[in-house]
Amino acid sequence: MVKLNAQQVVELLNQRSSTRYYDPNKKIGEEDFNAILECARLSPSSVGSEPWKLLVIQNKALREKIKPFSWGMKNQLDDCSHLVILLAKKNARYDSPFFTEVMTRKGLDEEQQKLALAKYETLQKNDMKLLESERTLFDWCSKQTYIALANMLTGAAAMGIDSCPIEGFHYDLMNQTLATEGLFDPQEYGVSVAATFGYRARDITKKSRKTMDEIVTWVK
Repeated sequence: MVKLNAQQVVELLNQRSSTRYYDPNKKIGEEDFNAILECARLSPSSVGSEPWKLLVIQNKALREKIKPFSWGMKNQLDDCSHLVILLAKKNARYDSPFFTEVMTRKGLDEEQQKLALAKYETLQKNDMKLLESERTLFDWCSKQTYIALANMLTGAAAMGIDSCPIEGFHYDLMNQTLATEGLFDPQEYGVSVAATFGYRARDITKKSRKTMDEIVTWVK
């Protein structure tokens, strides 16, 4: 097992910072970016559902098309090496074909699937009340994409690659534009969050964070 010490882990996260301006002359190599995608693919998710898809938008014309309503990355779309849009599954009910695929992927036999299905039903119906609306169910899946996103950002930082997570765009227009391009079925998936990757073009102001005492409560 690869192991970093505590100091190396903290330093890695200290050096990672959201990059607003990228060097257009420096691009991420194929092997390195595939490793970033692997960070997403290998990410954990609630009940192992993996309710995500990733769109890697390298097409310049499409980047230009989304620029008018993507204020949070307008300065990045021309110069970033890679743009990723993370999609979240819609209507991921416990009794849907999607969850049957989840259980099959786990290698569960028929009896194990019945037991798992009962647990998933309790989780969605009672514990988290996810079945109240399509939106609550989508938001649950969207939460999972942020786990994959965080792993991508951290994995990139470990390779000396900069990044920026982005919610600064008009979601309806982004969904409409990408779906019209035939990149996903809007009945099955929706845009969750975006991220840009590349190499910074300028120094970044040192990040400010709350102190440990402000965010952590030990219960002993």
